Amino acid sequence: MTLTRLRTGAAAEDLVARRLGRRGWRIIERNARTRLGEIDIVASDGPALVFVEVKAGRRGARHGPERPVLAVGPRKQLRLRRLAAAWMAASHDRISYREIRFDVVGVSFGDPEEAPRIEHLRGAF
Repeated sequence: MTLTRLRTGAAAEDLVARRLGRRGWRIIERNARTRLGEIDIVASDGPALVFVEVKAGRRGARHGPERPVLAVGPRKQLRLRRLAAAWMAASHDRISYREIRFDVVGVSFGDPEEAPRIEHLRGAF
């Protein structure tokens, strides 16, 4: 992965975490590492434990899906479910919850003077 893509992804995750925090969500962990890989954001939204996958892209890019949220297909969904199970197994005593949800947030960056477009799919899968 290129340095530019890493920076774009990190900027998108920062933007999403701040946005969720302003909406009253509690960010439990960012870049949560498990033995299977990493989860972008683990948060609580009221009684829900939410695993958030953040996808970033550039408007007008020649490669990739039309919208960043479309990059989370069936294989990525399965991987995220496995990561969530591993995280909960290792962290079961840290938080209580009534429901578990998987959200996908896409961030589309355009020109520097333009605000990024954010698309939040609650309960995406």
